[in-house]
Amino acid sequence: MKRSMFRNSSSLGCPPFPPKYQQQNIFFNKIPINMPSTLLSNQQITEAQVNIQNAVLSRALLNANLATAVTPQTLTYGNGSPAHTSPAPVSFRGRKRLSDQSVPYDTKRQRFDSLHCETTIVNQVVPLPEEPTCSFPSSIPSPLFTRYLPDVTACVPPLQDSSSVTEITLPVAKDKLSQQVLELFQVCQQQTCDLNKKELCRIGIQREIQRIFPQSRLFLVGSSLNGFGTRSSDGDLCLVVKDEPVNQKTEARHVLSLVQKLFSTKLSCYIERPQLIRAKVPIVKFRDKVSGVEFDLNVNNIVGIRNTFLLRTYAYIEKRVRPLVLVVKKWASFHDINDASRGTLSSYSLVLMVLHYLQTLPEPILPSLQKNYPELFDPAMQLHVIHQVPCTIPPYLSKNESSLGDLLIGFFKYYAMEFDWSHQMISVREGKALPRPDGVAWRNKFICIEEPFDGTNTARAVHEKQKFDCIKDELLKSWQILQIKRNLNCILPVRGSRRKK
Repeated sequence: MKRSMFRNSSSLGCPPFPPKYQQQNIFFNKIPINMPSTLLSNQQITEAQVNIQNAVLSRALLNANLATAVTPQTLTYGNGSPAHTSPAPVSFRGRKRLSDQSVPYDTKRQRFDSLHCETTIVNQVVPLPEEPTCSFPSSIPSPLFTRYLPDVTACVPPLQDSSSVTEITLPVAKDKLSQQVLELFQVCQQQTCDLNKKELCRIGIQREIQRIFPQSRLFLVGSSLNGFGTRSSDGDLCLVVKDEPVNQKTEARHVLSLVQKLFSTKLSCYIERPQLIRAKVPIVKFRDKVSGVEFDLNVNNIVGIRNTFLLRTYAYIEKRVRPLVLVVKKWASFHDINDASRGTLSSYSLVLMVLHYLQTLPEPILPSLQKNYPELFDPAMQLHVIHQVPCTIPPYLSKNESSLGDLLIGFFKYYAMEFDWSHQMISVREGKALPRPDGVAWRNKFICIEEPFDGTNTARAVHEKQKFDCIKDELLKSWQILQIKRNLNCILPVRGSRRKK
């Protein structure tokens, strides 16, 4: 099956976002959550469902590789029509996995029915009622009450022009280790049906939150959209309530407390375990009962939206990037060094480590996108156009023809033997290792990885020498084993990883 280079790109996960909507003093003028909202009429519900189905059918007609269109799940929150789940047999209840029948390399709990899911993209436009469902001052224009027309042609955006769609290709595996890497990637990579479920959740949750914050928009971010997601990846959501910075200790927590209350009262039939986590960037963790997906929702963490599309561009400009990143993430998870909450590396830091390694090879496999295209990755770029960036950048043509197996061995060797952890900082923005900054935030840090947009240290969670030594030891041992055995099972056993997660 042929697929476009930027499959599932365009504005998926990025709702229509007016560039300069009015931000009047309504940020904390909230509608009480227990206020009864006007029920959508049967006609409005039917129209919304028909709009989505028509968009899916149009999408299928535009893609020659789809023989038939598949009707997506119906997902309705709040006082709308009941939610309907997939007709496929349900394999999981809650957090318990009832069977391991179909998915090898299962290093993390699965939440979905089958690998053989629908391949149709669900249109991302939010069908909205024409009449207000809550009372707002009449002088405040709200995008909540605007009906947006679907743009189904943008679901599979061309790379350069409307007549040429670049195909996604996978690297050729000519040796056993490369073949193992490729097979693991093909089994574990996020499927279209997985992304569709998250997108349907985003649409329904956004509609309900907009009853409280009518100017807000909800973005799908992180691994679900950046090209490096797996079948078991959780969903990350960013709620943008205004186009100005938000104080994370006060404003963001207040907004999230209201969202948590909404989830635990009005939406309790659809959302379970909403928890407010008071971290540096506070979040609400919750599980969607309909899809089984777990989500983390933050407020105005705009840098997360920007780096999602930066990483998405890196993911698709070179065909070896995604398989290599996925294997490194699985390896780190298996060896217990992929959990920032426990003082090790976050998945985001691991991705940046792989990108940096590919940028610093004698014959680079990746460029520095921010240096080559500064205008496309401007930190001041407005959010409503940021999703268009990946489809404007052509593939990177590297002279380096190293296999996936050689690159994986080289990754371990680079960080075990060559990178100077004591004096250097990883910088994907510059495409090279930089001297460690001398600022207070960087002193006495064991690992320094620069966030490409705001310049913070993404590896600041590694604050114990014991954890740092553990990370280095795993890198060294894996390099030593892999260069001799050249067998992925020696550092990432399939059966062991299944038992582990």
